[in-house]
Amino acid sequence: MPQTIIHPHAAPAPWQHSHVFDEGNPLAERNTRWAVALTAVMMVVEIAGGWYFNSMALLADGWHMSSHALALGLSVVAYVAARRFAHDGRFAFGTWKMEVLGGYTSAVLLMLVAGLMAFQSVERLLSPTAIHYSEALVIGAVGLGVNLACAWLLRGGHEHGHEHGHGHHGHGHGGDEHAHHDLNLRAAYMHVLADAATSVLALAALAAGKLWGAAWLDPAMGIVGAGLVAMWALGLLRDSGRVLLDAEMDAPVVAEIREVIDASPIKASICDLHVWRVGKGKYACIVSLATHAAVEPDYFKRQLGIHEELVHISVEVNRLPVAVP
Repeated sequence: MPQTIIHPHAAPAPWQHSHVFDEGNPLAERNTRWAVALTAVMMVVEIAGGWYFNSMALLADGWHMSSHALALGLSVVAYVAARRFAHDGRFAFGTWKMEVLGGYTSAVLLMLVAGLMAFQSVERLLSPTAIHYSEALVIGAVGLGVNLACAWLLRGGHEHGHEHGHGHHGHGHGGDEHAHHDLNLRAAYMHVLADAATSVLALAALAAGKLWGAAWLDPAMGIVGAGLVAMWALGLLRDSGRVLLDAEMDAPVVAEIREVIDASPIKASICDLHVWRVGKGKYACIVSLATHAAVEPDYFKRQLGIHEELVHISVEVNRLPVAVP
């Protein structure tokens, strides 16, 4: 008997449904490409200027920017890969987590950069050397301008990622706003903000050193910047790690599922419940129910369908024996 072979890139048949749960973020992908180019150029200028003019703050900012150029590049690769394999049947719940993985990897790079910044700054604090303040200030100011330009580029796509609603049903999450974040874009945006912060600290340290001879401020600001970067990186690691490990059973949508089942005219008890994210603000769930009623799973699927963030719902109904009086 001939077998039908379904190509992994083929469109779903009428009785099937698509596993592309996330529409991507073309604006963010395009703007991130521009941010990569700007950051890479400025990285070379700052590292060369910091080394030549002997500014630890400027050099640290340049190396920091080099990690951002790499991280932003990873963000672009994640967007491209997620789009390229969106219809590949090997990915059971779509490719959105490629973007989340890009964000997680960027957070790891941020932590490494924070450690390098702290080490170099402490080393320079213990062994101070002369700094060419005027030249370093000019390069630092240009670097801050590039950071702000990149932040402006990424901010547009970042805000776009927050605007996905739940349609006319109005079932919003309230405090679960992070569910709509593009974690890959958030990582890129955070890298640029961290760069801008370290640029501001570097400029403040260089200005103080030039005006009042406080040379120790240059490496001290490098340590402060390292702490700030590490704090932001930990937050991103936590949020992206939760998504990658499907550790979101405390999300508000889980309580909403329980509320729907409790409010159902046909009484049922939840035996098992699994909920995980498959896109920005979009979830899949598996619900196992027990009930005395003769009811099909589609009955509960229709009730759960009022929550538009639930884009993939699987329901199992276990029929309990009717009690004999």
